[in-house]
This record gives sequence, structure tokens and C-alpha cells, in this order.
Amino acid sequence: MLKYEDNKNLISISIINEMNIYSAAELKTLLDKLIDDKRDMEINLDGVSEIDSAGIQLLMLIKQERNNNNLRLSLVQHSNAVLDAFEFLGLVSYFNDPVLLTNRKGDLHGA
Repeated sequence: MLKYEDNKNLISISIINEMNIYSAAELKTLLDKLIDDKRDMEINLDGVSEIDSAGIQLLMLIKQERNNNNLRLSLVQHSNAVLDAFEFLGLVSYFNDPVLLTNRKGDLHGA
């Protein structure tokens, strides 16, 4: 499920539930309608309960298309599922957004 808010200078998108092979095509169709918007785009990932390679590829595609058009994209409030996938695949620096990681003791630190 995708929710978004239109503001004067920002499109704020929230993705809720899974970003996986079963939902990626539908999410892509919905995001295609917004991807070329000239305003800054922020995608809230707090509601993502599961993400697989199809979901990761979708985020990479959005980032690439926005970059190709010199449009700003920020990924915010990464869920644990997203953080785990980004860490496992070494993609935290690829997306270049501030993330909050926990160490084994549960202490928080920025990356």
C-alpha cells in the first residue's frame, strides 16, 4: 500500500506492508505516476514489514531515475527490515541517506 501527501515543495510517500516480488509491480505502477514530479521526494520506509530483492531493485530504480533528472529523493525512517537488507547488501552508502543503526547491545548510532 502506498500513501502520499502533496505539499508545495515536497511529495511525501509512505510505503506500508511488503516490498517484495508480489507487490513490486503494483508499487512501481503507483510510483511511476509520481517519479518525474519536479518537487523533492521523500519516501518513508517505516511501514515496510518485509523487503526482498524486488523491493530493493524498485528503490534503486527510483533513485536512479530521480538522479538522472537531477531530482531529489530521500529515504527516511527505515524499518528494521529495510535496514537489515541494506546492511546485508552493503547499500547504506549507495542510498546515501541518514539511517539509525543499532549495535548488538541495542545502542543507537548514525551511519
